[in-house]
Amino acid sequence: MIHWYAVYTRPRHEKKVYDQLVENELEVFLPLIKRVRQWKDRKKKVDMPLFPSYLFVHFDYKYRFDILNIKGVVKIINFKGEPAVVPDWQIDSLKKMLTRPEIIHLEHYIQPGELVEVLEGPFKGMRGSVKIIKGESRLVVSIEGLMQTVSVDIDASMLKKVGDRNE
Repeated sequence: MIHWYAVYTRPRHEKKVYDQLVENELEVFLPLIKRVRQWKDRKKKVDMPLFPSYLFVHFDYKYRFDILNIKGVVKIINFKGEPAVVPDWQIDSLKKMLTRPEIIHLEHYIQPGELVEVLEGPFKGMRGSVKIIKGESRLVVSIEGLMQTVSVDIDASMLKKVGDRNE
């Protein structure tokens, strides 16, 4: 049966993989969004994948090896050993959202309890664990090492997950 599947690619190979899959006459969806990129001498708007290293392919899973043999494809996403089917309505929703790209914001997937590091702003370099997620994109982060619990609202875009506490 034909479904949408998420395909993971090598970093910065999404467009190349997309082209090869389309050349093989497959239905492919690569959500792109215009972003301003800064180089030393200029700024330029470029189409960037909404989900780096991911694209969606509509195919019958029994032909998965044809997909996996495409240069740049790493794997087809699975959950608990089963292929992760992406429902049609989610693909349709993404396509609708991309009609208004200026209002799309990719949110970091961070959960309470995860260790994070602040990437920018006055708290740059500080680490803490996420205590509460409130609102749409605001996080409360507890900063450790003061022998007191201190928290501050930090925008999710200013945080990155840190693998372990000794990193």
